Amino acid sequence: MLRKAELIRLKQADHVVSELTILRTLNHPFIVELKGYLNTDPKYLYFILEYIPGGELFTLLRNSVCFQEEQCKFYAAQVVTIFEYLHSKQIIYRDLKPENILIQTNGYIKLTDFGFSKVIEGKTYTLCGTPEYLAPEIIMNKGIIFLNYRSWKTC
Repeated sequence: MLRKAELIRLKQADHVVSELTILRTLNHPFIVELKGYLNTDPKYLYFILEYIPGGELFTLLRNSVCFQEEQCKFYAAQVVTIFEYLHSKQIIYRDLKPENILIQTNGYIKLTDFGFSKVIEGKTYTLCGTPEYLAPEIIMNKGIIFLNYRSWKTC
């Protein structure tokens, strides 16, 4: 549920439209599914997303204090498959953090919050994301270079 007046005041309307557009194109087992949206209320915009009851990876990590190596590999492999999928669609995510990774009842993850995602070719310089998780190239204003995973070369 997003308050329309806040979206306009914070100049976030474009981000919401982009998020909706991107979510509508995605179909991946580790990405939260957009079931629909409602724009009939004069005060609120509603995104209807699948229910993921397991909470955030952030909470799981905080309660565990530390993950075992196998658990780290388990989650990292899923994140890699998500990014391979997104990059195959020319989408960059730009807000990866434990708070945006939800845990399904089967233990697998679901990535959520595509508000900073963007379809690009080439490079983008937009400063966005959560400050604690910003990549060095963003902080140094070098931009994000999009390289499709199919064009990666081994060294």
